[in-house]
Amino acid sequence: MNDQQLPAWADPSVSPASLDPQGVSRRRLLRGAGLFGAAFALGSAAVPAAASESGDDPRLSYLVGDHHIHTVYSHDAKYTFSQLAAAGAKFGLDWMVFTEHSNFGHAKYGAPLEHEEILKARAENPRQLIFQGLEWYIPAAEHCTVFTAPGPNEVELLTLFESAYDGKLLGWTEGAVGAADTARNEAHAVKAIQWLAEQRRTGFVDDVLVLANHPMRLGIDSPHEMRNWRDAAPEIMIGMEGAPGAQGAAIPGWRGTTGIRGEYENKPSAQSWPGYPLEAYRTYGGFDWATATVGGLWDAMLAEGRLFSITTNSDAHRIVFDTWKNGDWLPGQTFDNTGRLPDPVNTDTPQPGSDFWPGQFSRTHVGVTRYGYRSVMAGLRAGRVWLDHGHLLDGLEVRLKRDCDHGRGVTLGGRLRVRKGERLTLDVTVTSASRPNPQGILPELAHVDVIRGAVRGPAADRDSWRAPDTKVVHTRDVSGRKGTYTLRIPLVAGDEPFYVRLRGSDGNRNGAGHLGASVDPHGPIVHEPGNGDPWADTWFYSNPIFVDVKGV
Repeated sequence: MNDQQLPAWADPSVSPASLDPQGVSRRRLLRGAGLFGAAFALGSAAVPAAASESGDDPRLSYLVGDHHIHTVYSHDAKYTFSQLAAAGAKFGLDWMVFTEHSNFGHAKYGAPLEHEEILKARAENPRQLIFQGLEWYIPAAEHCTVFTAPGPNEVELLTLFESAYDGKLLGWTEGAVGAADTARNEAHAVKAIQWLAEQRRTGFVDDVLVLANHPMRLGIDSPHEMRNWRDAAPEIMIGMEGAPGAQGAAIPGWRGTTGIRGEYENKPSAQSWPGYPLEAYRTYGGFDWATATVGGLWDAMLAEGRLFSITTNSDAHRIVFDTWKNGDWLPGQTFDNTGRLPDPVNTDTPQPGSDFWPGQFSRTHVGVTRYGYRSVMAGLRAGRVWLDHGHLLDGLEVRLKRDCDHGRGVTLGGRLRVRKGERLTLDVTVTSASRPNPQGILPELAHVDVIRGAVRGPAADRDSWRAPDTKVVHTRDVSGRKGTYTLRIPLVAGDEPFYVRLRGSDGNRNGAGHLGASVDPHGPIVHEPGNGDPWADTWFYSNPIFVDVKGV
């Protein structure tokens, strides 16, 4: 099969029926905060085509989810779909993506069997949106979540994609600088994303999205590769994990004295991109260095004026303090000839693990205008996303508008068009945590930071990870504030485009950022190895809002 052309099986006439029920309200609105009314508007949540002149994005409600979850259909996990879906429901998730590792057993047997269990999990949890996905081994790089909207071709798309483009199955993992196969492998990753875009364009599937997973864990996702993936199809390759799973990897006394949150316990290898500093291989407040560094790689991509979203998730494989273990194989069975592990059995004794249940600690909040699979995917694509750890907030609503406007304003992922020198107001509406989190702690937000960066257009050096004009420009102390309140932060448009994004924490651990206190005076910091209690160091982050300046 020529992977640059539409394959014969992708019949453009096939279009799965919509799974979005009309006029269905979310079952609860941000723990009863009632920020956005009791029902959804019926408008779509499409990507804004251009900057808004008046700034009047639709009213939104936020659905909470996790796009990176593993079951017995991954060779290194242990739970059933039913166990994980029930856990997600317990911890308040509205949507989940099951992302099994690609391998020969999965490619040959696992995906169709997995789909039967997903259908069962959907039936058992009718108020959850349960997606089927894949954790793709990117040729020459790390992993990505790939997932589709439910429909008649979701399994076929994933299995064909896995066979044709997975770096592990192809043996195309080489990515070292200067190695003979690196250029070919990197080009194949770009073709893979373009192929997915073609399947969406022709209607073979209603929708498909890709997100890079734990990008700095091994240092093998270079800046130019991430830019190449995004540029191949920005409507498909929409972002990366801002914070990885495995957040329980450094609970004191649990895994030992070397544990780091996210299992970011690595050093540079021959495969690593040599331009990253040693600090890139650690997490900061549980967040990936690329996201946590103000003026770092995420900001360098945003400074090009193009949206690149962040998320957080559980990456659930083996849950901390859980007592289940993998079951025993029957004679002659292996993962390669079955495509799945035996069902787990309970031991009543805590088993090794680094992860939390889906929704237990890490949450990605997606703004939608109606309830449904395609609405979640549209909200992700539009960048209407914020994330938190430890259930730090019940709700966050962000709007930016010109002072002369009376509309609702532009929200996360959006664009506002202004004149040079115009005065703007950033409204940040926070709903504080109203109940103890799963650890029994009532989280308290201590501060909200506004980060602003200049937009300078495409990077001349596609391996640049610096955004030198991005820094923290406002900090608001909100210690002790409860309920729902709005921070009104004044901004002035200069003579060049810019973006703003938000960050905040419980205030327990902070210090000067990687690029210095003048850029980030109190950002997240690295914990001591083996001493990283995640519940004691929680943060929220938001996607950016872009501001285009007329005449520039």
